[in-house]
Amino acid sequence: MSLIGSIVSKILHPFGSSEAQAAEANTSSSKPSETQAQPSSGGGSAPASTPTSGGTSSGGSVDVEAVLNDLAAKNPQKLNWRTSIVDLMKLLDMDSSLHARQQLADELHYTGDKNDSASMNVWLHKQVIKKLEENGGKVPADLKD
Repeated sequence: MSLIGSIVSKILHPFGSSEAQAAEANTSSSKPSETQAQPSSGGGSAPASTPTSGGTSSGGSVDVEAVLNDLAAKNPQKLNWRTSIVDLMKLLDMDSSLHARQQLADELHYTGDKNDSASMNVWLHKQVIKKLEENGGKVPADLKD
C-alpha cells in the first residue's frame, strides 16, 4: 500500500481503535458471525449494512481531529500532528524519516526541492489533510488551506 493510502486508512478506517471496536460491537449485537469474520477481511468486503451502523456519528464521515486527538492522548510523546507531518506520521506509527517523507512527496507529485525538507514538510502536511478530506474525512477549518 502507498504511504498516503496507509495514512488515510489509519485515520479514516482505524482498525483496532476504540471507534472500530465500537462499530464491531454494534454490529455484533445483530450479526455475530459477520463481525467475527470482519477483522480478517480488513473491513474491505464488509456487508452493506456495516457502513450505516459504523462508529461515526456524522453520517459516515470520520472526524479526523477526534481520531488524531484520541491517538495523541494515548501516545507517551507530545506530538504536534496539527502542524507537523513528522509528528503526524509518528502518531500513526509510520516511518517519518526524510527518506519516507521524500517517498510520500513523490506519491503526491511534489515538484519542489525535496532537499528543502522544511518547505516539503509544510506542503506534505497540507496535502495529507487535503487527501483526508477528499476521502470523506471531516477536517477542521483551521487545518484547511
